[in-house]
Amino acid sequence: MRADVSPQRQLPAGYRAKPLARFVLAGVAAYVAIDVLLAFLRPGYSLLYNAESDYGRGPWYWVMDVNFLLRCALSLAVAAALYKTARPDGRIRWGLALLVTWAICSGLLAFFADNPEGTPQTASGVVHLVLAFIAFTCITIGAILISASLMSDQTWRAAAPVLLAISVVGALAYLLLGTAGKHHHAPGGLYERIFLGLELLWIVVAAIAIARRPPLIQQE
Repeated sequence: MRADVSPQRQLPAGYRAKPLARFVLAGVAAYVAIDVLLAFLRPGYSLLYNAESDYGRGPWYWVMDVNFLLRCALSLAVAAALYKTARPDGRIRWGLALLVTWAICSGLLAFFADNPEGTPQTASGVVHLVLAFIAFTCITIGAILISASLMSDQTWRAAAPVLLAISVVGALAYLLLGTAGKHHHAPGGLYERIFLGLELLWIVVAAIAIARRPPLIQQE
């Protein structure tokens, strides 16, 4: 007597990406909540003039460090989800490499406290500035490259234009942030928060698009 043995089923890549996308959405929500909490824990810091990283020095520094590590984790998760669902080409490979670099540098920021304006410069603060510059530059370019690549992918036809628009506006915010250092009274903290908000919005839109992808029919 012969028993029928069905071949082992494997989950489609898009299906495996959905838990990653849900983690990204929860991670961004937690990240924003922690930032709001820090504003109450450190009321002496200005949302207009103090950088987000300033919360990483002094009382409650570890809360900001947790957020840096969370930003690393959720960024790696969205990179992995995009890798599983997007059609591979040269632009998206470079974009994902830059996205991963942004994630790693974001996590490393937790181990190098910055120097708030008016405080003595330290080696830790210099490393922090270098890591932040690399991270911000990578996410700015990476988001544009990934979005441009997705424009030619029919499965991303609804989300790709939105992602590209957000990434371009994010690049403008990056340039605006760069000018803040040249003007002593410029609201650099506000510019940074606008930039980070746009990049996190880009990550959220990408994660929502992945989470809403229709399931692929599995082969029997």
